[in-house]
Amino acid sequence: AEVEETLKRIQAHKGVIATIVINAEGIPVRTTLDNSTTVQYAGLLHQLTMKARSTVRDIDPQNELTFLRIRSKKHEIMVAPDKEYLLIVIQNPGE
Repeated sequence: AEVEETLKRIQAHKGVIATIVINAEGIPVRTTLDNSTTVQYAGLLHQLTMKARSTVRDIDPQNELTFLRIRSKKHEIMVAPDKEYLLIVIQNPGE
């Protein structure tokens, strides 16, 4: 229930287009997008986040990735990695 409330709160923010929660294996467990779009975002962002995580650790083994933000012309994608899940939020960059 706590997860649902948090996702609702995020989704209510101005400019938020979608939220996706994926597990440690990169499998979507919650989404507000259609299936094929979700699978595409989940797979690619899982790979990118794992790469970013290992890059941060390679630079400094004492450090760890806490947040990943990607801004493009169309969207801003924010990834909050946790031990068991990744929260992905897609929003309009101007908001």
